[in-house]
Amino acid sequence: MAAHLSAFLGAWVALALLGPLVVWLIKRDDHPFIRAHATEALNFNISVLIYLAIGVILAFVLIGIPLLVALGIAWLVLTIVAAVRAANGEDYRYPLTIRFVS
Repeated sequence: MAAHLSAFLGAWVALALLGPLVVWLIKRDDHPFIRAHATEALNFNISVLIYLAIGVILAFVLIGIPLLVALGIAWLVLTIVAAVRAANGEDYRYPLTIRFVS
């Protein structure tokens, strides 16, 4: 759960990557459940950072503005859902996540 909620520590999405990264680096060898959730949170936040960069580029042609709003809402909702699932002891896979870290 800490891996998912630590993303909220960053005021910007780029900084939100640091919380899951720290949890993944420190706790990945403690338990397979913690490793799975920390890896998933890290991959999700890396993916969101990439989607954010694409949205900023597309904002110059006005398509990106609604995409950025949708991305922010999706990030907030999916992070909360993942934290609740982790707190309940359930596995959770974020949708549209690129698996960079395994």
